[in-house]
Amino acid sequence: MQYRYQSEPGCGGCLLFVGLLILLTGGAPALLNFLGFLFFAGLMGLVLLFAAFWGFSFYIQRRVAAYAASQTEAHNRFVYLLVHILVHIAERDGHFSRAEQATITQFFQVNLRYNPDQMRWVKQLIKEARQSSPGMESLLEEFRSQFDYEPRLILLELVYRMLYTQPPVSEADLQEARNIAVFLQISANDQRSIEAKYRHQQYREAATAAQSESQAYAVLGLEPGADFEAVKKAYRKLSMQYHPDKVAHLGEEFKAVAEEKMKEINAAYSHFKKRYGKA
Repeated sequence: MQYRYQSEPGCGGCLLFVGLLILLTGGAPALLNFLGFLFFAGLMGLVLLFAAFWGFSFYIQRRVAAYAASQTEAHNRFVYLLVHILVHIAERDGHFSRAEQATITQFFQVNLRYNPDQMRWVKQLIKEARQSSPGMESLLEEFRSQFDYEPRLILLELVYRMLYTQPPVSEADLQEARNIAVFLQISANDQRSIEAKYRHQQYREAATAAQSESQAYAVLGLEPGADFEAVKKAYRKLSMQYHPDKVAHLGEEFKAVAEEKMKEINAAYSHFKKRYGKA
């Protein structure tokens, strides 16, 4: 005969046993009192659970509010507009999937190195953007009117970085980024420089010497074959546009984006200095 494991009775069996014992020893009044105790104990447990949840939510809201209050108005508005713009890009096809939300949150967590309090703030902004948000044109118009050219370059850089977090990038996504650049009055040369940089980064691991030089031209916003004078001119222009001090008021994370961009610009310039014997 095959052995079958018999599970022991759970809490329901224990309560039934206790109830029968109380009924036998104390009668119906004792059983009713016991059942009343269980009811009110369960009710009290639910109240305490709700109070704990509310208290934790209130605590989180206070932390998020404290973080936002510690930042400059320019920083907060920059992030607000950035989140809303990214959500609009994701919703262009008419829906906003969990994967798209995960991509945006991962972007802030990984690329901008946001801590838990910052991430809670971003998630609130995403929720607000999904529930009620101005149109894309209105958002871009506000951004263009409130921020100088350098912060607008950082915004476009982040839009492209967001798009390329999960390649391949569709032509529709690229066209959306190009439209944003036009609306923000980003020069065609600067827009091409940013887009070319991310296009080349897809093949960085298998890059040949020729591809590496092509990327160096792309970082500087130049067509392949440009002479050293053009390289030097582009380097000086980009060094001024992406100088970290020009976006320091936006917050440390965006200053870090500018610093990273400056490293790429300096590396591209060093490549051509060596090539042309100017090092």
